[in-house]
Amino acid sequence: MGAGVAGLAVARALRGSGAEVEVVERAAAPAVGGAGIFLPANAVRGLRLLGLEDAVLGSAVPIARQEVADHRGRLLYQVGTDSVWQGIAPTVATHRAALHAALLDGAGHIGIRWGTGPASIVPDGPEADVTLDDGTSGRYDLVVGADGAHSTVRRLVFGDAGLRPSGLHAWRFLAPRGDTEAVWSCRLGRGVTFLTFPIGPDLVYHYLDASADDAGAGLDGLVARFGAPVAELVAAATVAHSGPIEEVSLAPWSRGPVLLVGDAAHATTPSMAQGAAMAFEDALVLADVLGRTASVPDALREYEERRRPRVERVQEQTRRRDRTRGLHPAARNGLLRVAGERLFRANYRGLHPAP
Repeated sequence: MGAGVAGLAVARALRGSGAEVEVVERAAAPAVGGAGIFLPANAVRGLRLLGLEDAVLGSAVPIARQEVADHRGRLLYQVGTDSVWQGIAPTVATHRAALHAALLDGAGHIGIRWGTGPASIVPDGPEADVTLDDGTSGRYDLVVGADGAHSTVRRLVFGDAGLRPSGLHAWRFLAPRGDTEAVWSCRLGRGVTFLTFPIGPDLVYHYLDASADDAGAGLDGLVARFGAPVAELVAAATVAHSGPIEEVSLAPWSRGPVLLVGDAAHATTPSMAQGAAMAFEDALVLADVLGRTASVPDALREYEERRRPRVERVQEQTRRRDRTRGLHPAARNGLLRVAGERLFRANYRGLHPAP
């Protein structure tokens, strides 16, 4: 269920292992909007294993350096992405619509039913009975909920569980690239973060978030905390999306033959840029365990045993990074000047091995 990043990755991985796959998507047509997405090396490795690296990298911008500065642009620390990831894969940025288009093309002849979604899902022994809101129904060996943080599959099967506010509100922008360097650049202000990176030859992506309390100051008030350079960037940009950021924390991820993956199972804030990476890894591990185990229940048990420690580590590291950003500026900036690069490398070290 779901024809977004996670759902299409799962569909491609399962189809590649010989499974019959049907994708159901509530949207009437593929998304063509959205904003930017940053893909660290483990996300690009996931695309490589899905056979989609070249399709995505063809329109992506290689990002060789990440830098973090204070609200005035004074550098706190910087890292080279190749040195962080030690040759695993390149780190790139692209438009989310371009990534989605590559995944959609990669789905090939997999059937996608647009404009409908699940109305009921009833696990029944080794299978699940699914009724869609267009009135059709079927019985399936496995139902995969890959329908985002506000997952309908999760609500129907797990009830009102897992979704919670992160305490952050975010704005996402697109603007002409101009002479923006191919750098991931972040400024930390008082209660607010501003991030920018190019996502193509002509476009740059900006991201701003603040705590729910600080968000009450409004966008103009938050931007003013950075001074003229950021204000000029935002003034030249168009808001692509604005809203609260939510998290999902749920155990277990499966009930009978129904499994949640991607943001439906473990959404986090974008602090570590691991949403797409975790979705690709979910897809690859699921295809692997289904191909090697004797039954779907055995496969889902092994899947969760393999994925949960890695996902929970990402969630905890993400929360730590968000807490650090929220410190008093003097304490935060002093910490990051001394230990920022070391902490950054430690955040990602556990993601070097393949899932």
